[in-house]
Amino acid sequence: MNKKLTYIEIFAGAGGLSEGFIQASFFPVAHIEMDKYASLTLKTRMAHHYLKKSGKITLYYEYLRGNINREHLYSHIPEYFLSSIINEEIRKDNLNEVFERIDLIMKKNNIGQIDVILGGPPCQSYSLVGRARDPYGMEKDPRNYLYKLYAEFLKKFRPEIFVFENVPGLLSAGKGKLWEDIKKHFLNAGYHVDYKILNAYDFGVLQNRKRIIVIGWKKEVNLKYPEFKKDSMVKNYRVADILSDLPQLKPGEGTVTGDYTRDASEYLKKYKIRKNEDILTLHIARRHNERDRMIYRFCIETWIKKKRRPKYDDLPEYLKTHRNRNVFKDRFKIVAPDLPYSQTIVSHLAKDGHYFIHPDINQLRSISMREAARFQSFPDDFYFEGPMTAIFKQIGNAVPPLMASNIAFKIKEMLT
Repeated sequence: MNKKLTYIEIFAGAGGLSEGFIQASFFPVAHIEMDKYASLTLKTRMAHHYLKKSGKITLYYEYLRGNINREHLYSHIPEYFLSSIINEEIRKDNLNEVFERIDLIMKKNNIGQIDVILGGPPCQSYSLVGRARDPYGMEKDPRNYLYKLYAEFLKKFRPEIFVFENVPGLLSAGKGKLWEDIKKHFLNAGYHVDYKILNAYDFGVLQNRKRIIVIGWKKEVNLKYPEFKKDSMVKNYRVADILSDLPQLKPGEGTVTGDYTRDASEYLKKYKIRKNEDILTLHIARRHNERDRMIYRFCIETWIKKKRRPKYDDLPEYLKTHRNRNVFKDRFKIVAPDLPYSQTIVSHLAKDGHYFIHPDINQLRSISMREAARFQSFPDDFYFEGPMTAIFKQIGNAVPPLMASNIAFKIKEMLT
């Protein structure tokens, strides 16, 4: 098959899924994302891909170095390419408007068919943690029903295949009735579906991150869910391989652009997270008060001496400030350097970094934005737009690109 394979991503976030599909040579027709900072991140990444393909990638690195501003960068990108990023909330009352914008993009690019639709609606309402924090178990959360709008995209654009990503809690939400309803809506839209719970670690991501990956295909097509081969090399690496070449930081330190302190680890090179021409960006640590840093020291020392992550109640009494000590007992957690993977990177990083304490006792801080992005397998040349809280949220919500590219190549096999 020589024709250009196309996709639309809805609820796109920062574009982790999209990054994987671009690596598999799919063409992005449109991304729909309601968050303004994530939309800017998508535009900047599309600028990167366009300039790389055009042989003008040095212009992108000029932007990363701060030598030109974002407006200057975007001025070198065709308007039709940037307009593929649609910064809109997907709602029932604006669906036709969004559809019209996508139709116009398809017409301008002479695209007659959408091959794949991607996306995962916001997952907080499906997550077990989210339900635990909500007195109604998030039963009344309108985000529970965004799959109905997803089905409308399927009816409108009739892709051959779609990929729907979410947290495993989706299966148990509403005592399983929600998942049954989702399947019914996809079936009514004309698609057979199957799913598996996949772990990003099995694709080379140094993180314990399980996600439900739903794949659907047209009823009239004889397809089945693909078999994914586990990465046999990832077991040779450790969390320290993510961190070893980055400068030490104190809380609140770091710059938008900086330098590496040593050569890239074998892991970073093998999985193309850091390349020779890369510039270190967004290696900035959040601020912490003195009590938190004392807790961080205790957690690091406990790991060093006992290879154990202490619970909140294990802390010295003078460091405990929370009355309720029975909830979120592991609210302080070290990212252990000698383990094969980190804990799951989550969007809560936008609020505090207590669950992601850097293992170096000389730094006493939580992980930086770039470190979080690496644990998600984003390459170092992937630049996130927005303030720190917005960037951590984008990173935590994303599909790891290494995982996404493996899915994309399997979807490509199904299509061809």
